Amino acid sequence: MLKKQIEIKRHLFNDTSHSPSLVDIVGEEQLRDVVDFCFIENPYFPGEALIQKLQDKLPEVLKAYPSSNPKLAQEDLAAVVHVKPEYLVLGNGATELITIIQNNLVEDMGIPIPTFSEYIEKIQNLEKVKLFQLPVDKEYQLDLDEYADWLVDENLSSALIINPGNPTGQLLSIEKITDFLNRMKHLKLVLVDESFIDFADEEIPSLMPLIEQFQNLLIVRSMSKHCGVPGLRLGYCCTANGFYLKQIRSALPVWNINTLAEYFLTQLKDTDVEYHRARKHVISDVRELHEALCEIEGYEVYPSNSNFILLKINFAMSAYDLQMKLLQDFGVYVRDCSNKIGLDDKHIRVASKGRDKDQLLIHALKEVAAELPR
Repeated sequence: MLKKQIEIKRHLFNDTSHSPSLVDIVGEEQLRDVVDFCFIENPYFPGEALIQKLQDKLPEVLKAYPSSNPKLAQEDLAAVVHVKPEYLVLGNGATELITIIQNNLVEDMGIPIPTFSEYIEKIQNLEKVKLFQLPVDKEYQLDLDEYADWLVDENLSSALIINPGNPTGQLLSIEKITDFLNRMKHLKLVLVDESFIDFADEEIPSLMPLIEQFQNLLIVRSMSKHCGVPGLRLGYCCTANGFYLKQIRSALPVWNINTLAEYFLTQLKDTDVEYHRARKHVISDVRELHEALCEIEGYEVYPSNSNFILLKINFAMSAYDLQMKLLQDFGVYVRDCSNKIGLDDKHIRVASKGRDKDQLLIHALKEVAAELPR
């Protein structure tokens, strides 16, 4: 018996530079038939006990205003990221903070591409942006020495680094970034996005412990990815630069974090051991998925130190067409990266959803590649 094809609202893909949410494009009635390998998440956190606590708390928090004192939430977060609370600013997702940073602190900026599109789209004056194309023949790896030379030649005052890269998954070592920061102390701002750093290795190679050493360093993180709670809209930035902290905080509304998100933050310390167990589980799953993908003919699989993997299609099909076929015929939703500046129309990105579900992705990619000529 043939599997029923998924009906897709294709027009929604033209309305956003990001991937439309799965429920929007397939509808509630088809959700159970599709696995979302497009959204990057931690499938093992929060655990059942914490989810139950959030559910139990919901009637209370729906009727309450969030705190007007951001220091309380900062202290809850600081307890698990191990920095001074005063160095943290919480946002309604990392994108709120990215928008504020780009429009309040950035005079001009060098941006390696391909990248997370918000860093380009949220700058009101695109003349302030210069793009640094990552080399195709080096798997889009960012060479920090070359980048530093280019920043100097272009006379730029700010620089962006995403580590691990998005959508590439590439990882830069702490040592290399530290060397870059030491060389680039003349820059007004070095913005480092560490939204996926918790999946880079069992020991998290973050710059957070070095935050006091560099006054021009500003770190941004999205909690949607590593904590698996995109619906709570939580992100944060970290810097020891008092001027930057004041500028960002002054641009935020008084209640930018909702009450359910605040309650989630109070639970982080008690669930920290569970969280690290979950993220290490993800790391193991991704390594296994990467190994399996490398065995499938028809795709170039890029190295990754994140919870997602970038693939290049080496047969006669575009990324969009492959995305649609996987979704319609196999119930597998992947990220078409064609609209990312710096990539062509032959790249897709896939996120691990746990070993059992990952088998669906592996099977679907094999089936499609086997049907088409190289």
